[in-house]
Amino acid sequence: MIKKVLIFIFLSLSLFAKGEGFEEIKSQYFKSYDYEKVGRYSEAIKVLTPLYKKYPKGYALNLRFGWLFFLDKKYNDAIKYYKKASLRNTFAIDPKLGLIRVYLATYSYQKAETVSYEILKTDYYNYYANLYAIKALIAQKKYQLALSMLKKMLALYPTDVLFLEQLAMVYKATKNPYLKQTYQDILILDPNNIFVRSNFK
Repeated sequence: MIKKVLIFIFLSLSLFAKGEGFEEIKSQYFKSYDYEKVGRYSEAIKVLTPLYKKYPKGYALNLRFGWLFFLDKKYNDAIKYYKKASLRNTFAIDPKLGLIRVYLATYSYQKAETVSYEILKTDYYNYYANLYAIKALIAQKKYQLALSMLKKMLALYPTDVLFLEQLAMVYKATKNPYLKQTYQDILILDPNNIFVRSNFK
C-alpha cells in the first residue's frame, strides 16, 4: 500500500517536475495566490482555468479549485472539486476535510459528521477531523458524544483554545457548573478571546 501511495505522489507531482512549462505553471499558481490574498476568488480561479483544462484530473488542481470555490461561497462547485480530488487520491485527507468545511458552512451537519468519522477510522487523533466532528455533534445537540471526543482531544491538547471553546459550548448548553471556570481558563490562555467576551458576562 505504501508503495502505491508513493507512486501516486510521484505521478501527481510529475506535472511540476517537468522542465517545459514549469515557469508558466508557477506563474499561474502565484497569480492565483495573489488574487486569493486580496479576496478576489473568481480571478484566482480564472487564472488557473487554462491549466485545469490541460490537467482536469490533477489532484492538486482539483483540491485548489475546491478551496477557492469554498472561499467564494459557491458550495456546490466546491463539493464537486473536492470529490474529484478525493477520487484521485482515496488516501488523502485534505479533500475530505474540505468537504467537511463545506458541509458545516451549509448546515449539513450529519454529512459533516459522517465524513469526519471516515477520517477518524484511519487517523483516530486527526486534529481537524475531531474538531469538525465535535462542531457537527454540538450543532445536532449530541452533547454527550461531543463531550467524549473533547475529553479525548483535551487529554492531548489541554491548553488548546479551539477545543476549550467547544467544551464551553457543551457546558453552556447542558448548564454545567464548570462553564465559568472554562471561560476563565480560555481568557488566561487568550485574553482577547472574542468567543468568551461575547458570551461571558
